[in-house]
Amino acid sequence: MVDTANEDPLKELFGFSLLEAMYGRRARRFGMGMEIPSGPLAFRSSAEPAPLTELEHAVLVAAGTGVTGWNFGVPFGPDRPNSHAHYTQRFTGRTAPTAAGFGTPVLFHTDDEGTYLTNTRDSTPTAVRELDDGADDIQRILELGRQRTTQLSDRRLDLPAQPPHMLPPNLWMANAPGSTLFMPVGDASEQVLGFLAMALANGNFIVDDEAGRPAGDLAPFVRSGLLDEAKPSPLSVLQQMAYEANTAELSFMAHNIVLTMQAIGLGGLFFNGINRWSVLGAFADDGITGLGFRFVDDERWTLPNPVGLDGMYEALCPPYQPDMRTAAHMFAERKFGPGGTYDPSTPGPWKDAARIKAGVDPYSDEFVACLGEVAQYIYDTHGRFPSTYTTMVLTGYVQVVHLDTDYYDTHFQPGAYLPTHAQHWERWHSARDGS
Repeated sequence: MVDTANEDPLKELFGFSLLEAMYGRRARRFGMGMEIPSGPLAFRSSAEPAPLTELEHAVLVAAGTGVTGWNFGVPFGPDRPNSHAHYTQRFTGRTAPTAAGFGTPVLFHTDDEGTYLTNTRDSTPTAVRELDDGADDIQRILELGRQRTTQLSDRRLDLPAQPPHMLPPNLWMANAPGSTLFMPVGDASEQVLGFLAMALANGNFIVDDEAGRPAGDLAPFVRSGLLDEAKPSPLSVLQQMAYEANTAELSFMAHNIVLTMQAIGLGGLFFNGINRWSVLGAFADDGITGLGFRFVDDERWTLPNPVGLDGMYEALCPPYQPDMRTAAHMFAERKFGPGGTYDPSTPGPWKDAARIKAGVDPYSDEFVACLGEVAQYIYDTHGRFPSTYTTMVLTGYVQVVHLDTDYYDTHFQPGAYLPTHAQHWERWHSARDGS
């Protein structure tokens, strides 16, 4: 259990202004134990690297991917005007917004003690709003993060401080001793299936606009009236929308962590100067295992495609599914199967959740077949799903450090860091350190 015996820093955290966090946010890279070897800002820290405490770590995990209560779903869709819309994939509300409740992202993180995965996307909330008056709820919120965290290894992520694994300007500081590196990752396979399901349910005829043809054998679904050829929808645009939604969600997660860092008084930054293939594990044959993701390769691609972490976080596509038609069935099962999103026996945000969920009819066999046809077309044509970008999406990182204020006092004008940074050690460590 996370130690919250010293509640003073948490009380101050609750009272920190959002505007202070936004206007006080800066990329403060220089942490305790670091060194800039040369140039006008050369400096060598006189302090030892200082890892985050368990409480600091837990608060940042909760900021990035904490469960906030039930989200309210997409309440209405014109294709089913007499029931709640069927678009929402998950009703679990988290700190970062997500398109149509798809909620695919998870949070990887690494420090001196190991590498971890926190997955709260299918957590069951206890209320519409998990954090009500603050102090009484924080232990439960932090404990949920601990329960949903799996330790993947007992060492820091193995990223050599050299190209091509890092951009040269980051070699001196990225993944350095004492730092914590947060890595939000999203599942584009489920995201694209979600967007496809929304489009098809409204009769859109999916067109491979790059090839100039329908995205699969869609004629049977036109004849049945499920699809309307007068409503063409470009596949490239749909996949771009899904990618933009994924990257936005990951960025929201990261920015939530960064804003919370200001309130706690921690240094660090949100950046993207680390090779995502290195982080995920594409260089495993060279002894750099990264997070250990599974990759698939194809002679048509320049780079291999990450599809998941076996047994932990697997995409809805081959090799984890036999084909995309099976993946479409699995997608529908997550919504309408036992324990799924619209199972009337599961809770939700409304006063009469059972009645509202029972009024949402499952996808028909024909609809699932249509979804599978388009998804299989994408996979057969390009060898992966989605076709235009990686199945697992990793676009940026948050690195967190204990700030070395001596560096900023030496080289910067007053105001380079916040009062929370100046007072951090006293407020967040003194009671535990016995100082």
